[in-house]
Amino acid sequence: MSDDALTQVVRMLAEVVGEDFLLDVEIGRDTSFNEDLGLESIEFVALADKLRDHYGDGVDLAAFIAGMDIDEIMGLTVGDLVDHIAATEAAHA
Repeated sequence: MSDDALTQVVRMLAEVVGEDFLLDVEIGRDTSFNEDLGLESIEFVALADKLRDHYGDGVDLAAFIAGMDIDEIMGLTVGDLVDHIAATEAAHA
């Protein structure tokens, strides 16, 4: 399941930031949204919309990061998001 979620998140990121931007970046579980991808807040909003469209309201990116402090948010990785998706889907299965 998490491999599928990783594939979906990578696809969504390509849609949000543009595939040309990602040509020099290999996205994996350890890829950070801030350090490696430099996502801006508007791109996080676009990613959140894509996640909601694909997974439904259960995968709420804003709610997921709401409980984090700034250091945790700045260190957030693709793997953290994939784990959140997997946990949310397992809870609703």
